[in-house]
Amino acid sequence: MENNFVDWKRVWIYIAFAFGIAWFVALALYLTGGLTPTPATLIALGGGYMLAPALAHILTRLITREGWQGLYLRPNFKKGWLYWLICWIAPALFTFLGMGLFFALFPQYYDPTFSAVTKLMEQSAATTGQAPPALDPWVIIFSQTLTAVFIAPIINAIPILGEEFGWRAYLQPKLMPLGGRKAMIAMGVIWGLWHAPIIAMGHNYGTNYPGVPWTGILAMIWVMFILGTFLGWATLRGGSVWPAVIGHGAFNGIAGIYIFFTQGTPNTLLGPSAAGLIGSWAVALVALIIFLNRDALEP
Repeated sequence: MENNFVDWKRVWIYIAFAFGIAWFVALALYLTGGLTPTPATLIALGGGYMLAPALAHILTRLITREGWQGLYLRPNFKKGWLYWLICWIAPALFTFLGMGLFFALFPQYYDPTFSAVTKLMEQSAATTGQAPPALDPWVIIFSQTLTAVFIAPIINAIPILGEEFGWRAYLQPKLMPLGGRKAMIAMGVIWGLWHAPIIAMGHNYGTNYPGVPWTGILAMIWVMFILGTFLGWATLRGGSVWPAVIGHGAFNGIAGIYIFFTQGTPNTLLGPSAAGLIGSWAVALVALIIFLNRDALEP
């Protein structure tokens, strides 16, 4: 018999923990200087904010005596290897396609000289007291892309599991009795709002865009809906949380590559990063295809 019951008690307990822990960390960051690029900030984000959904998952199970069934931690690689592969490769394709459209629409922000790469090499040389290496900027871009695609998902797996063990391994199954589409919409809104404090402090979009920070929060809800639909589909089809962990880690790993191609001050709500409304068009297209295919979001 199909289970159409949403356990709202556990859903709200989980949300209270996930938001409460993360927003407490955000408040501490705000009171101590915001998202300044320091080791302490990175530790707070990776070890506090991003870990909150996983802690919420564990605490909810403990408090409600739910037990430990259905953790979605079994890799199921034999069944889900294709979704691991898709989630490993697709984020880089989505990112470059998004940048391509953004720069086609706003060519004034494309930097054909790759001055950001040159600056990076000069800064690296200054730390060693040597002259900058005579390298083609494309060599740096290519190497950074390979690192982002093949290494970053592995490096990012632990902090990303802190999110996905909560969102995809706990909250998503709890909301699936609503139906796949409604569950993905709810997941997108919740996940987007969860980011609100750090978006207000400049994460992803900075603080120099129209309607700051409210339009940034709305943009994040949209991006979390489309990304969450893609990752949620991979979790359902792959039968474990690991495709989502790989995909989320791959997105984070390739996210900053746009800096090498950008000059001026584009509207960050639009792009060229994959968090922008134009920069995310490719993942949005795939997510909407998934969303419109009712069977794709069935367990």
